[in-house]
Amino acid sequence: MDSYSYASEIDRHVGQRIRARRESLRISQGRLGRQLGVTFSQIQKYEKGSNRIGAGRLYQIALFLGVTPNYFFEGLRDDEVVEGSGRPRLGTVSPDEVKALTDAFLEVDDKDTRASVIALVRSLMGEVERGSI
Repeated sequence: MDSYSYASEIDRHVGQRIRARRESLRISQGRLGRQLGVTFSQIQKYEKGSNRIGAGRLYQIALFLGVTPNYFFEGLRDDEVVEGSGRPRLGTVSPDEVKALTDAFLEVDDKDTRASVIALVRSLMGEVERGSI
């Protein structure tokens, strides 16, 4: 897949995620557009993936819709190669999972235990790269 096709696929996916989140919150395209200082038709173009969304704008959208920017990338096909990484995506992590893991990690008072948790996660990453998991 050439980089243009890959980018277009991602733009469509991000747009679909924006639309789904906006609709779940019962926010109109007009309201989101007013919040961002753009027209509702610009929001339509973002949601269709016909206009690419800059990083700053995506961050503004995420804040207004109450999600992290990562939310918009969840659900991309797991067999796609993340551009520039050279290795396949091995799954998506939901914001709830990240929050739960972070909250639990922050509750660990012992510095050595935190270091052990980090070492465990790094060792699991190595097993994934070697194909053991």
